[in-house]
Amino acid sequence: MGRITVETCHIDGLKVITPQVFGDSRGYFVETYHKQAYAEAGIDAEFVQDNQSASRYGVLRGLHFQINHPQAKLVRVVSGEVFDVAVDMRKGSPTYGQWYGVILSADNKKQFFIPEDFAHGFLVLSDYAEFFYKVTDFYHPDDEGGIIYNDPDIGVEWPIPENMVLILSEKDTGWGGIRDLNR
Repeated sequence: MGRITVETCHIDGLKVITPQVFGDSRGYFVETYHKQAYAEAGIDAEFVQDNQSASRYGVLRGLHFQINHPQAKLVRVVSGEVFDVAVDMRKGSPTYGQWYGVILSADNKKQFFIPEDFAHGFLVLSDYAEFFYKVTDFYHPDDEGGIIYNDPDIGVEWPIPENMVLILSEKDTGWGGIRDLNR
């Protein structure tokens, strides 16, 4: 493959991608997406939209999913650092309700592929972070679902330092737990 290195985890379908970086005294060059290389790695998704968000230290976004219009996502950080999390929401999956997290940063240039039917969220660990993601379906505001970030049934181990004050949207503080979902 050469262009990318792919790591899998205990949850089928999740992939951490490290692209090949070419650098010298002037800076660096990296291909952030190459359809053929990703297809060879088992990521044969048709992305239809790119999104970017900016957040400050302590912002926690998620855990989000779309109910009837699920999206696969390819996410990365272009500035700063985040702890990125995916939760398996696939009905009948042997890993339903399990999570996996990875540090994504502008420095490590790692990407995280999250298939459809996963909840997704991230915590900003740097002073500021810009988060970029490709998605396979358009956003449908009336189709949004979520799970509270600290659901004890999931048990995400967020790396929250003692001095960090979490910043969540009102919507994100109002989600129920995974047991509350009719899935």
